[in-house]
Amino acid sequence: QVQVVESGGGLVQPGGSLRLSCAASGNIFTIHGMSWYRQAPGKQRELVGFITSGGSATYADSMKDRFTISRDNAKNTVYLEMNSLKPEDTAVYYCGAEIREYGKPVSSHYWGQGTQVTVSS
Repeated sequence: QVQVVESGGGLVQPGGSLRLSCAASGNIFTIHGMSWYRQAPGKQRELVGFITSGGSATYADSMKDRFTISRDNAKNTVYLEMNSLKPEDTAVYYCGAEIREYGKPVSSHYWGQGTQVTVSS
């Protein structure tokens, strides 16, 4: 069994910052790529960015100047640092991870339950 859990969401004023965390736990042999997505009300889920196991991150064009993804492999955790937040950043933010479990020959994709970020004055 593998669990992926996001934390750190909340209410923040426009221009503020927030740091989200996503921790994987359970029967983990190795974690490959990890990603952040978001879904605003009435909209499709969109990619925020992706980070490889080696720590190389790529971002959606609209977010690369304000968002930073990092990871701590020792803690099986990925972070999303968000700065200069705007009301349009309001969404549920989801973490995804490609995880190979002990005893299994291939990896599977796991999603967290999401964490709400609301940007409002």
